[in-house]
This record gives sequence, structure tokens and C-alpha cells, in this order.
Amino acid sequence: MDLTKNSPENVDFMIEKIKEKLKFMNLGAIKSTHFDGDMYEELKEIYDMIMRKNNFSPNEMQAIAEELGNLRKQ
Repeated sequence: MDLTKNSPENVDFMIEKIKEKLKFMNLGAIKSTHFDGDMYEELKEIYDMIMRKNNFSPNEMQAIAEELGNLRKQ
């Protein structure tokens, strides 16, 4: 998958992988439809950072959740 391309499929892929890696409790709270192409680069940066790490502190989890919330469409 070529994540350098801004596409709905790539957004969906990244969101699903983020949810898998972080094991979000409320999986319904984060959906790919909540994000638009304008925030693709920011979402990709978050995705890349999450995929590089194996463990996350509670503070990191909170910060990631807040950042994803900030990227959501209004």
C-alpha cells in the first residue's frame, strides 16, 4: 500500500492500523469518515510515529487520542 497518496482507502487503512496498535477501548469513536484529505499529512505523521513504537504510556495514549480528536472534521 502506497501511503504517500492521499486517498480515502489510505485514511481507512491508517485509522484501522492505529486502532489495532493502540487497542482503543471505544473503537466506534474513531472512524476513517471522521477525517478528510486536508489533514492527511498530519494523520500520516501520527500513523508513522505509532507504528515505530511498541509501547505507549497512558500519557502518550491520551496525547494521541487528543491529537486525533483535533484532526477530526468539524
